[in-house]
Formats: sequence, structure tokens, C-alpha cells
Amino acid sequence: MKVTRIAYSTALNPGKYAALVEQARRLGRVRSEVWQRFGSVGGTGSGLKDRQVRDRWLVDGTHGSFGVLANAWKETVRDAMAHIAANLAAAKVEARWAVLRRTSDPAERKRMLSALATDRWVADPFLARQMRKHWKRGRNRTHDQIVVRADQHNSVVDRRGRLWLAVPGLERRRMVRIPLSTTVAPAGTLRLILRDGRVEVHYQIDSSQMRSSRRPCGNQTVGVDKGYSEVLTDSDGARHGRGLGELLAGESDRLKERNRRRAKLRSIANNAARDGDRAKAHRIRSNNLGTVKRDRQAARHRARLRTEVFNAVHRVVDKAATVVAEDLTKHFTGRKRLGKNINRRLATWTKGVTAEALASVSARRGSALVHVNAAYTSQTCHRCGRFGRRSGDRFHCTGCGVVWQADVNAAINILQRAGDSDIALHTPYQKVRQILQGRTDRHRTRLPVQDSSPATAERRANHPNRSAMSN
Repeated sequence: MKVTRIAYSTALNPGKYAALVEQARRLGRVRSEVWQRFGSVGGTGSGLKDRQVRDRWLVDGTHGSFGVLANAWKETVRDAMAHIAANLAAAKVEARWAVLRRTSDPAERKRMLSALATDRWVADPFLARQMRKHWKRGRNRTHDQIVVRADQHNSVVDRRGRLWLAVPGLERRRMVRIPLSTTVAPAGTLRLILRDGRVEVHYQIDSSQMRSSRRPCGNQTVGVDKGYSEVLTDSDGARHGRGLGELLAGESDRLKERNRRRAKLRSIANNAARDGDRAKAHRIRSNNLGTVKRDRQAARHRARLRTEVFNAVHRVVDKAATVVAEDLTKHFTGRKRLGKNINRRLATWTKGVTAEALASVSARRGSALVHVNAAYTSQTCHRCGRFGRRSGDRFHCTGCGVVWQADVNAAINILQRAGDSDIALHTPYQKVRQILQGRTDRHRTRLPVQDSSPATAERRANHPNRSAMSN
């Protein structure tokens, strides 16, 4: 498994940075050309590969208009085609869910999923409609990146112990030397991202080289529920990442105040420009409405947030050989309308980071990650299975009359959902509600559960006053 590391330039010469910016701008035109010509069904959708694109451009002379070295534009073509393929793969995931929701016939499902996997979905009206819905033709917005092949760069340490990275420039045999703030030389294919006068060098390393990958995992099976005030709550009642809520709330309040001040300054600048005082408007925009400091503050906040989330997931894996969780990559539309302040805080929620951390840490440390259908896990009681009422961090069960901690109750339900043969990962939430309501009705009338095993049925016959849920 590969993980990405980032090295930063330090005290970079402005002339070198300007040369790299010009090279990235020209490579951005290459990316735009790839997206324009091949970002559709006739390109990547038909199975076209990056090598075929490169051969076409070498034959028709398109490469001569780029103004960059051959290795630079070829690596850019490969990278752009990979992005288009990833965009297509993401649309196929949504189309698969649509197929699973559409039919329960195994033969029909197999036919449609096979057509989707082999790019024969154009001939199927339903699949074509779903792919048109989810695979929207994109456009290139990347003009600040340079991809450097593994054999095209080298590193050297000077007498003062500073590491220099040499990458190709716009001219043949003219390397651009970049001083880095690290002592670990980047290896493999590099991605240079130019931001605010600084170069970010992104590279990948083997996860086995990381110290955290050598930490053993636990031996339990644990269900986890995502949260806002904490990263995860497990089925044992432990909370992991308690500082998440304070971190998000503090950043939300800071953004609210900062945006209020910036809006006031922007209004003053607009009024000055309208009154003819363009010098004042220019001073305000250049000195008070810049983005360098804002972007660096946002980057520091994202780094602190990722640290909090990954530390919490590591603590879960310390006790779990199997982690049962909901699929946090799915999108859910909420029905409740919330206030602006709450929406601002939820907009910075960490579902994506938590999903990445669960997958990455589990794979590196040898723990199994099991995704389950989390529909109604926060609205039903884990003891009796009845629907209840959630108020803040409390869950009130209307059946057994117990007040549970809401996140712990949801985590236990998620853990129990892993062994539920009736509710699969792709079962629609309407069907899940019908299944849960049917179990509740049978519990009330003390009828035997239809999908129970013979041993369970015999136990109920010997103890008619007990139900499966109460046990």
C-alpha cells in the first residue's frame, strides 16, 4: 500500500519559481486539450489509453505546439487520462447502486453490472441514462502542477546539509534546483504543486516504511459510529477524538468573524472605486483582501483536523481486529433545515477524512474494515429494536423506556447489522424500515420471527414469554 508524503521548498529563488509557473501553465494547456478531446464516451469511455493518445499526437504533430519537453507533456497526458478514468469510475459506482436498487433478479443484475464493467453501457438505455446523469463532461482547472517521471529528477545534499531537488525545466539539459525543507529525498514519480511562491513536492512511499504500520491491531470486533463532538464512538462506549468538536467550532467561529471583517473591507473598497478613488480601492484589495494568509491558515486547520481523525482511528484499531462502520463515502440528503451557524460547522464535517483514515489505517495495520447499511441505526433501540426518539446525545426508547447515549446505541446497532442476513449494504432505506417495522410488530404480538433458525424457534417454544429482541 502506498501513502503520499509532501515536501516543501524553502527560500526558493523568484526567478526559478517564475520558470516553474510558466512550465505549469503550458502543461495546463496540455491537460485542457486532453479533457477536450478525450473526456467523453468516445475517449476514455471507449477504452482509449494514454499511450494511444501520445502516439496520435506524435503522428499528427500536435505535440509541437506545447512548448515543453517530451517527457513533461507525455507524463501530463498520462496523468490527465488517469483523472478522466477516475471520474468515469466514480460515475460507475453511482450507476451500480442504481442497478442494485432497480432490480433484485440475479440474472438481470449480473447482465447490467457486466455491461457496466466492460464499458458496454451505451447500448443499455437504463445504464446510459444513469451514466449521463453521474458522468458529466468535465474541464481542466489545473494549471499549477508539473508531473516529473522517476528517472527525470535527482537530489543532492550541499555542505550545509540542505537537500536540493533538481527537476527538468523548459530547456533541454537545463535543470531547476529547488531547496527543500526536509532531509529525506523524494523518490518515484513526483507531482509539483505551485502555491503562493512555494513548491509542494508530492511523492509516495511504501506504507510498510511507516512506524505506525508496525503497530499491531487488537483482537475484538468493534462497531463505530461517526460523530461531531468526537471522531468516532465505538460499541464498547469509548469515545475517540474528543477534540474534534472544539476544533471545528473554533474554526467555524473564526471564519465567521473573519468573513464579516472582509465583507466590510470589500464594501469600503467597492464604494471607493465607485466614487473614483481607485487608489484606495487598490490598496485595500492588495493589502487587506489577499488570499496567501487565508490559504495557509486553512492548510494548518486541515492538518490539525487530519491529525485528530487519524489518531482516533488508530486508537480504535488498537483494540479491533475487525471494524464495522457505515460507508461514509455515500451522500445523504437531510430533511431538516438548520441555521446558518450549524450549517457552517457541518460544512466542515470530516466524513471524507474519516472514511480515508478508516480505510488507510485498517489496511496498513492488518485490521478488517466491514461496511454495513447504517439506515435507522440511530433511530432504533439496540435492545428491543423499536423506533425511538433522539434528542441531542440522548436516545429515548419508547419500547423498553430506557434512555441510551445516542452514539453508543448507534454503534451497537452498526455492530449488530454486520450479522443481519436481511439487510444488505445496498438495501434501500425504505425496505430497511419495512424490515425493522415488521420485526417490531412480531415482537409486540410475540409471533416467531420468520427468518429464525430451528434452534432459536425451539428456544422460543420452551420460553414463550421471551422474545428474540429482549434476549
